[in-house]
Amino acid sequence: MDYAFPVFVPACRRMIYIDPPRWPAHGTVFSHLVSDTSLAELHGFAAAAGISSRAFDLDHYDVPQHRYRDLVARGAVEVDGGRLVRLLIRSGLRIRARERNSSLVHPLLARWDALVPGCREVGAELLNRWGEPHRRYHDRRHLLAVVEAAEQLSDGPPPRTVLLAAWFHDAVYRGTADDEEDSASLAAALLAETESPGHEIREVQRLVRLTAGHRPEPGDAAGALLCDADLSVLGRSPEAYRRYVAEVRREYPHVDDAVFGTGRRRVVAGLLNLDPIFSTPQARARWEERARANLMSELELPQRA
Repeated sequence: MDYAFPVFVPACRRMIYIDPPRWPAHGTVFSHLVSDTSLAELHGFAAAAGISSRAFDLDHYDVPQHRYRDLVARGAVEVDGGRLVRLLIRSGLRIRARERNSSLVHPLLARWDALVPGCREVGAELLNRWGEPHRRYHDRRHLLAVVEAAEQLSDGPPPRTVLLAAWFHDAVYRGTADDEEDSASLAAALLAETESPGHEIREVQRLVRLTAGHRPEPGDAAGALLCDADLSVLGRSPEAYRRYVAEVRREYPHVDDAVFGTGRRRVVAGLLNLDPIFSTPQARARWEERARANLMSELELPQRA
């Protein structure tokens, strides 16, 4: 099938764009549908066209071949794949590969291989856990963010036990009070398979348990480093922080808004009661002020009935 693409589209026009259906999946081929203006505009167009919200993938909708001509008739502008990506990048809406959970398997596995050589099967099992479909925030992106935050806060390479604890700290995640304890138990079982020494396994377990409350004792440098890395999301930009809160909410689809809101406000209030929020001077300098502002902003939001 041949597709004709416009040679020139005035920059002042706000549009929805679509590339040809060439991306195979589920027995058909798919197009990408994007906006060069805002996600609100994109969501509005998709809703009016009857496209399920489940087809949205962070910065675009995946639409099957049989919808292509209908979407063009509704006003989507036909462009080739390269131009669509350039328009998305120029709009500022492009989500980088490192922010896509599915794109992080190989980069993270390479990090695991460097940390625990010769035990790739254990790393693969952990990455499968971090990729479980119910995770929306506590996924591979969070794992990478914690590891990188620990590296940013360290003068040199972070202690091996801190990095191992980062890998295990949410390896079991069901959104229950037992998650940290179960993650610590998993660490003991899987690290034994790697022939890690007992003292190292016990230290990793201790660090994993600390992430339940993020209250390391004075002088606990490793605990402070891991807890601060885990909480680094609090110091992101206001927009990124709102994304984090929305992703956490999506991990509890079975909980109604009122119950979730009450629980979430309790969590936020508890974090604000930490004085300071971050234990290391490096983290306080980087994130303390913005984290407190983000938490206060969330706490001041009206609660849904």
